[in-house]
Amino acid sequence: MTNNKNNTPTVPVVSVLLPVYNTREKYLRECIDSILKQSFADFELIIVNDCSTDLQVEQVIKSYNDNRIRYYVNDINLGITGTRNRLMSLAKGKYWAIVDHDDISLTDRLKKQVAYLDAHPEVGVVSGGIFQYDEPKNRKYPILHVEHDKDIKLKLSRECELYHPAAMIRADLVKNNNIAYEEEYSPAEDRVLWYRMIPFTQFYNLQEPLIIYRWHASNTSKTQQFKMDCAIEKARLLFEKEYPEISRVYPETITIKVLSFPIFKIKKEINKYRVYFLGIQILSIKIM
Repeated sequence: MTNNKNNTPTVPVVSVLLPVYNTREKYLRECIDSILKQSFADFELIIVNDCSTDLQVEQVIKSYNDNRIRYYVNDINLGITGTRNRLMSLAKGKYWAIVDHDDISLTDRLKKQVAYLDAHPEVGVVSGGIFQYDEPKNRKYPILHVEHDKDIKLKLSRECELYHPAAMIRADLVKNNNIAYEEEYSPAEDRVLWYRMIPFTQFYNLQEPLIIYRWHASNTSKTQQFKMDCAIEKARLLFEKEYPEISRVYPETITIKVLSFPIFKIKKEINKYRVYFLGIQILSIKIM
């Protein structure tokens, strides 16, 4: 954060929101370092420790000497939903950048997202692509989502088309509409956060990776697979109830069976049909 002539703290443009809980030292250092080395410097990094039992977590955080870091510890373990809500309540910035404790933000991430939101006041959330990092094989795979608001909202009915840990949110969007993460849908609370925003704003995905997303054995999607699947299904039913007009036009899949064995599959997407034979795509037809 910058200071004015009276040497009093000014309001940062961006609040970076980082929840931590028993994070490995290597992951946490790489995550924090990637924020502190951003090409866009007008930010505060808010870190909330959700009562980690690993004392090394706090030692790592306190080893940094940077006045942009604001560090807090929960009095009791709130879980990820409660901790994310506390982070938002502490944020002072105009924009909020979401960060996960084991991911790495690319150097120009904040710069590019701030520039986009500044230039597009109709957009309340801007995310982007990721490099999915397969640790065991030490390989990175670029993954992008659809770009524009209409397509994002359509696909949100079944898929999380906005990468949550790569997202930046306009703070007023959340404050003015009393939006928060909802424990009832954890660990798919990020999906429902986007659902609640649909009536009030537009979404956009930058068509380039913004973070390195670690894919490893301790990912929530792996360690809480059954709970995640149940939460996603519950969130999907909520979407259908709240936005039936969007759900009705979601891409459909038709399966053609021979002697009860699925031979052909026709998948209708937003702007094309894909035809599969025994699981292998054999045809793509663009819808005009």
